[in-house]
Amino acid sequence: MDNDVLMRFGERVRKLRVAHGYSQESFAAHCRLDRSYYSGVERGERNIALRNIQIIAAGLGMSIAELMAGV
Repeated sequence: MDNDVLMRFGERVRKLRVAHGYSQESFAAHCRLDRSYYSGVERGERNIALRNIQIIAAGLGMSIAELMAGV
């Protein structure tokens, strides 16, 4: 399986999280996602479900389309 898209998505989410001033742990809590699951998303190790993409986008105050821009 090509993990390139997972890595790009994880990097995008990490950059946005940091820009919003969240630690990884505080953002996972804000989104009500398990911290270790969320960490795996940022590392490109999780093939994340669409529902969780929506949760992360909402946590960052943006649409899914905005979150996915540049991925």
